[in-house]
Amino acid sequence: MTSEKATGLEAKRRGRPAFRFILCADDFALSAAVSRGILEALDAGRISATSAMTTRPSWPKGAADLRGFAGRADIGLHIDLTLGAPLGPMPTFAPTGSLPDLYRVLGLARKGRLPEREIRDEIARQIDAFVEYFGTWPDFVDGHQHVQVLPRIRTWLLDALDHRGLAGKVWLRDSADRPWRILRRGIEATKALAIAVLGKGFSREARRRGYATNEGFAGFSRFDLARDYGADFGRYLEAPGGRHLVMCHPGYCDAELASVDAVTLTRERELAFLLSDDFPRALERAGAALARF
Repeated sequence: MTSEKATGLEAKRRGRPAFRFILCADDFALSAAVSRGILEALDAGRISATSAMTTRPSWPKGAADLRGFAGRADIGLHIDLTLGAPLGPMPTFAPTGSLPDLYRVLGLARKGRLPEREIRDEIARQIDAFVEYFGTWPDFVDGHQHVQVLPRIRTWLLDALDHRGLAGKVWLRDSADRPWRILRRGIEATKALAIAVLGKGFSREARRRGYATNEGFAGFSRFDLARDYGADFGRYLEAPGGRHLVMCHPGYCDAELASVDAVTLTRERELAFLLSDDFPRALERAGAALARF
């Protein structure tokens, strides 16, 4: 038996968790119904973090509803460069008024054609919109579809945080994990490995500039109603990193959500699992407990 497994079993026998992890609900404010579901999960103590999309119309009201959880959970900014409309004009990046999809962003990045000034300005607007409505800096920053780890975009984000004096005050999500951990979990491994390649060096650059990151990342989903989300969740807790983070996407569906995102009914399934008795049982089986960063 490896020392890691032995330590975990000993911890479980003593009645304490073998490890703690951050469970972060993405996409707060994507729609009013998504936010309502995330607020329920926060109120029930079933997640320890959430990240908000300040580009969305429901953010101002959502921010007011979210303030009551400041200090009880980590509240972060979910940088959005791939869904809906930007907060300001982006004539090259979003000429129609709608942000490009992820594949377009990746294509521009490969060709070295990302419009730096436009993206820098939009990142700044999104940070400022968080503070305007929530009243404080975010506890952390991540990104919709993991855009925060992409080369160049990551540098522009770090520059924006540096400009506001946030080094050492906010933490950043590293969406990459070690290949052996990804393969051991075996869920959406191709997607997870691709993000690990794209995000290579992100945590090193963040730490060099004074920002802590998680170590260990899981939660990639097929968003398939035919799958057993509870079983998948249990596998997200396998091979945890030293500061493990699991992303999830709970919420309720509404017309606004359906109009902008393909991930709809699986959000309700994830929320139902988190609010059920199956969730604490999954934590107990894994010897895991929720924690803030």
